[in-house]
Amino acid sequence: MTGKAYLVGAGPGGLGLMTIRAREVIESADVILYDQLPGEEILATLPGSAELIDCGKYGGNHTLEQQEIETLMVERVKEGKTVVRLKGGDPFLFGRGGEEMETLREHGIPVEVVPGVTSAIAVPEMVGIPVTHRRYASTVTFITGHEDPAKPESALDWAVLSRLKGTLVILMGVKNLPKIAAVLIEHGKDPSTPVAIIERGLRPDQRVTVGTLADIVDKARAVGVRPPAVIVIGGVVELYGGSNE
Repeated sequence: MTGKAYLVGAGPGGLGLMTIRAREVIESADVILYDQLPGEEILATLPGSAELIDCGKYGGNHTLEQQEIETLMVERVKEGKTVVRLKGGDPFLFGRGGEEMETLREHGIPVEVVPGVTSAIAVPEMVGIPVTHRRYASTVTFITGHEDPAKPESALDWAVLSRLKGTLVILMGVKNLPKIAAVLIEHGKDPSTPVAIIERGLRPDQRVTVGTLADIVDKARAVGVRPPAVIVIGGVVELYGGSNE
């Protein structure tokens, strides 16, 4: 007997920005594999009737490795269960949802993807930073700050990225922020380019740290910036109307 798998984007945080379809699928689930990124408000509403499996990464330690997560999904669906893999933001934007879909399809398992509002756009805009603006940026580039460590070399062409006139939005980049800032400057990006780091976006303890490529690393260290965070680089950061929070 075969069930069905759902790859569900929970949105950037909070029930208000979760889609109706995501909530429907969660309510009908027999098994939910989740991490911490959807946030406490959403995780607190997961149905008690479902088997809840924590797949989060805490302090650098994985509760379950990626292969273990995919194996569990396959096993539970083949038991005839409705399985939800719940992710923060959108499941296909640096969320390994594409890899999970490949694995499920290899086993002949039906998969439905439920898109989510991505934090790469929602978190900056909720603090007043549009990722595009006619005066500042006609393009936006989304970058992962944490590539697959098994890759023989980076897939990111920093020389090209440093020449782009638009906005750079980096997810999972806090740990590598010193390297990112240094390599952009090294390849010609103006050190005075504005940078904003939005930690724990849309949550009660959200915090924004603003600086430039030249000083953002020192500012982040001074206040103890920690993931999860969205990093925005470009002129649009000038539209941020708040203060360092």
